[in-house]
Amino acid sequence: MRHLPDFEAWAIFAKVAETNSFSKAAIALGLSKGTVSKAISRLEERMGTSLLHRTSRHLSLTESGRVALTRATHLLKEGEAIEAEVSEDANNPYGVVRIASPISFGIQALGPILPEFLAQYPQVGIDLHLSDSRVDVIAEGFDIALRMGDLPDSSLRARRLFSIRRPVVAARSYLDQYGRPSHPRELSNHEAIIYSHIEHPHIWRFNHPDAGRVEVKVDGRVHVDNGDVAMGPLLAGIGIACQPEFFIWQALRDGILEELFPEWTIAPYGMFLLTPPGRARPARVRALLNFLAQRFQKTPWVVGKMERHWWNELHPHIE
Repeated sequence: MRHLPDFEAWAIFAKVAETNSFSKAAIALGLSKGTVSKAISRLEERMGTSLLHRTSRHLSLTESGRVALTRATHLLKEGEAIEAEVSEDANNPYGVVRIASPISFGIQALGPILPEFLAQYPQVGIDLHLSDSRVDVIAEGFDIALRMGDLPDSSLRARRLFSIRRPVVAARSYLDQYGRPSHPRELSNHEAIIYSHIEHPHIWRFNHPDAGRVEVKVDGRVHVDNGDVAMGPLLAGIGIACQPEFFIWQALRDGILEELFPEWTIAPYGMFLLTPPGRARPARVRALLNFLAQRFQKTPWVVGKMERHWWNELHPHIE
């Protein structure tokens, strides 16, 4: 006879794995340490395998535990979201929203607008993690992940925020010293600042509405894996760079940087909001999603949204 899955024990297991501690999990869940320990033992007995390696000073997942963790975390999050959705006042969200963001975007664009959100929702907190690596949204317990670039196939729910233009720019001091290229092909004879955290960083692909496509190989003395770091050499006139516009729009506006051949474009980046699968979302998460979607549409460097039907064909989980 099959028994109902031990949902409570799986949720406890997910919290133990998240906190890496029986005691911390017990505190977070409002349970005794003994109750937490018994739930894990109950699962292991039922599964016929160990889920955790335990020593007096260390706790880690077994291979079976790693296999089970993603689904257990999803179960815990769904349960929390359902309870929050039922109990929360939609006009008065509360709790903490865990967000993952690319480093530069978090510093340049996301961080400055979060105080506005926190002022609107005084009972909501933000736990922001900055990384240029792709996080495991479910396993690491994030409510929202911002992802820039192409969106891989995924079971995650995705909401497209906007596109980010990537102009090719240079400081006036560089252009005064080395001359202004009049065509993308001339970039091969210039000093470029290379952003290395992408595929094919030495290839810049341009498109022109009449002249078609041009692919240019670029190189230079400066290679960086962070857009913030590229700004120093760029502003100092060391080389020419292709930068997302949220870095440079003010310098372009103030005439510190100049855009080269604006009629030629490099494909913009897409910015996506990713959330765990499932329809239930706490009010605090819904509030932040809506805030970000509305707030970023007011920024001067946002490009209009892509055609929704085109993206839905490629990514059916996109809203």
